Amino acid sequence: MFDDFYGLTARPFQLTPDPNFYFESATHRKALSYLGYGMAQSEGFIVITGEVGAGKSTLVAHLMQKIDRNQMTVGQVVTSNLDGDELVHIAAQSFGLEVEGHDKATALGAIENFLHEEAREGRRTMLVVDESQNLSVEALEELRMLSNFQLGSHPLLQVLLLGQPEFKQVLAEHSELEQLRQRVIAAHHLGSMEPGEIEPYIKHRLECVGWEGNPDFDQRVFAGLYEATDGIPRRVNQVVTRLLLLGAVEQRTRIDNAMLSSVLKEMQSDNTFPEAAPKPMQKLAPAPAPGPVKHMGAPQVAAAASADLAGALAERDAQIVELQQAVVELSRKVEESGGSNVPAETVEKIVTLEARLEEQERMVRHILTMLIEWVESGTLLASRRRG
Repeated sequence: MFDDFYGLTARPFQLTPDPNFYFESATHRKALSYLGYGMAQSEGFIVITGEVGAGKSTLVAHLMQKIDRNQMTVGQVVTSNLDGDELVHIAAQSFGLEVEGHDKATALGAIENFLHEEAREGRRTMLVVDESQNLSVEALEELRMLSNFQLGSHPLLQVLLLGQPEFKQVLAEHSELEQLRQRVIAAHHLGSMEPGEIEPYIKHRLECVGWEGNPDFDQRVFAGLYEATDGIPRRVNQVVTRLLLLGAVEQRTRIDNAMLSSVLKEMQSDNTFPEAAPKPMQKLAPAPAPGPVKHMGAPQVAAAASADLAGALAERDAQIVELQQAVVELSRKVEESGGSNVPAETVEKIVTLEARLEEQERMVRHILTMLIEWVESGTLLASRRRG
């Protein structure tokens, strides 16, 4: 929707990790340095932690683009509460190994043979485990055992663990993980972006999809975005996507602070992004929807909402014109009377028009929220189908 309006070649703030949009903030640059050092050691564990949406997966995807696959083979695992046996089988699958049966010994044998073959071919092997905070202690111990495989004195497997902040705490404090802690050769906690990095981050992602200055951004928007998102990239993406949708619907060429405030209120009221609004905000009463709409499918709902939005915007524009005419009339009558008398009926008319206009604005905001929710749900569904 907004990509067409602003002439962009793709959606610049999608929530799924994409290395093509990688932005090297200060914390990402430091993380890459630790990764480089760790990978140069060719053994042990490298640990990268960070808040949800901090960019851990994008960082690793960027790293994978730089790896020479003729020199290194990488298996990737996204975990979901795996126990030790399950992790061994999933690790085998990540390297493309077909294991007959479900016993752990067979899977371990297949992995060891594979690692030896890779070493004889002159390739190093790395296993990347995402969402490591979901792993059981048993599964982490299995990873440590996998890292024991050697060819002579040469270690055969290096492991990169990615996790949320709680994983850092578990790894540091759990009494049964002392041996794994001794194998960690590099670790970094991926922090948020700095305030001064928000503007270059947004412009970088826009430029990746052909942005040429439309829309322009009020400088206050960048400071407001940092305050609302704490500099977490995924949160920034969420808010800016909504900003661009609003800008496209209202045909704006400049994103200003008033639009940001409006978007944050909407996101807070529908619990899409509760952190975006630090203070409680009054939720607007939803406009009554026509009965048949609730029985429609998503495309029909979107079409109905679009039609309602067009009608509401047209009515709003008409009321603005009427209000402007009333103000002009008031000014003329005040001027004619020398400023001594203000026609009460004209003032009352302006007050009434302002109230009607405010109500119409609420209607527009509500319909816009419906459209945005449909666009986002449709994008999520399409992403899941591609996955």
